[in-house]
Amino acid sequence: MNLIQTDKAPAAIGPYSQGIVTGGIVYTSGQIPLTPEGSLVEGGVEEQTHQVFKNLSAVLEAGGSSLDRVIKATVFIKDMNDFGTINEIYASYFGDHKPARSCVEVARLPKDVLVEIEAVALAK
Repeated sequence: MNLIQTDKAPAAIGPYSQGIVTGGIVYTSGQIPLTPEGSLVEGGVEEQTHQVFKNLSAVLEAGGSSLDRVIKATVFIKDMNDFGTINEIYASYFGDHKPARSCVEVARLPKDVLVEIEAVALAK
């Protein structure tokens, strides 16, 4: 088992790693819209979702994978009314690749962000 650590995504804000690689699989922790320096991205759900994907991509890359190798994603959103916007941005990052996915509305996310995404991917 190898822990993932990259300075191209925000450091974990608790007692966990950015991700783990084991058995040829990359498991990312949930990524929220913090910059690699740890600042919350300005703007609404669109800006936040794009930053989440930047972070997710960086963690996957550090773990020897990429978005096109994701087999399962879980999307946590603050408001299901934002589903269409988040879904459109999500589709732009995955293109024709369509991993399995769950999407749930939650009462609250860390740092009161609007979206968080975690992924499971095949290592290269």
